[in-house]
Amino acid sequence: MKTELVTNLKRQATQIIASLERSSSPILITEHGRGAAYLLSVHAFHKLQKRMKILEGIARGEKAIREGRVLSQAQAKRKMKRWLK
Repeated sequence: MKTELVTNLKRQATQIIASLERSSSPILITEHGRGAAYLLSVHAFHKLQKRMKILEGIARGEKAIREGRVLSQAQAKRKMKRWLK
């Protein structure tokens, strides 16, 4: 992963943003020697958001299973049939 100083970002924003389009890796922006932010392309951000939604759905499903909120296949088919009408 590439690292840039915040001062470089201020001076060379256009070039740094252009480099994001060539690489799918985020850029760590540092300030006073410490990580301050990550800069990533719009495409990478959208991809990350999609992954998060999928993982959240899996987590909700696992929680439902732990809580015993499950359906048989026949029950699920009946429920889906109502939604698809």
